[in-house]
Amino acid sequence: MLNAQNLEAFYGDFQALFGIDFSVQEGESVAIIGANGAGKSTFLKSVCGQIKVQPHAVQFGGQPIGGAHPYDIVAMGIAMVPEGRRLFPSLTVEENLIAGTLSKRTGSWNLRRVYELFPSLHEKRNNPAMTLSGGQQQMAAIGRALMSNPRLLICDEISLGLAPVIVKDIYSALPSIIADGISVLIVEQDIDTAKRMTDRLYCFMHGKVALCGPSAGLSKKQISDAYFGLSTAGDTHA
Repeated sequence: MLNAQNLEAFYGDFQALFGIDFSVQEGESVAIIGANGAGKSTFLKSVCGQIKVQPHAVQFGGQPIGGAHPYDIVAMGIAMVPEGRRLFPSLTVEENLIAGTLSKRTGSWNLRRVYELFPSLHEKRNNPAMTLSGGQQQMAAIGRALMSNPRLLICDEISLGLAPVIVKDIYSALPSIIADGISVLIVEQDIDTAKRMTDRLYCFMHGKVALCGPSAGLSKKQISDAYFGLSTAGDTHA
């Protein structure tokens, strides 16, 4: 579904990504881990059109999307839950969710299904979005993305700043999302959660892929070595 080949990304003259090869298959859940500055968010921005890259460096459904406008990428079926949620503070919870329908994509996700997935949002649907707890705001951000009926859901730092019990509640919704045919790509700071909740895992280091392989099959040593830059050259696939 999503394929990046030899992806490079720049901020002006500064190169942030170096030859990234990456893929997400239909119905697959994939995690990206890595230290701060490893290139995780830059990669997501490159996929979602927030950073201009070469057209064929990123393909979605076989079509080149590198450098396309973000709204065109959303219309093709990619939705991102950004770090920090970024809900619209002047809108209610329900109005934020409805904003996700502006892509005009058709599908099975609507207000009823989002409220079934996250019942606490239904209870507070008429409240200002910023009165929600951090966990509820994250649920609203995920719900807003689902309202665009994506084929690929991207979540940047899904558990950042949230209590473990809230993170567990949010992750418990993922199987239902994936069962609906949506592929999921997650940037996650908790390595154990990333391993447990996804099919495959990538570790980024200094703008490169340091390790990738089946999440359940990667050892703690492999991940630790890749995370801290101790992998041997060329040893990126498990």
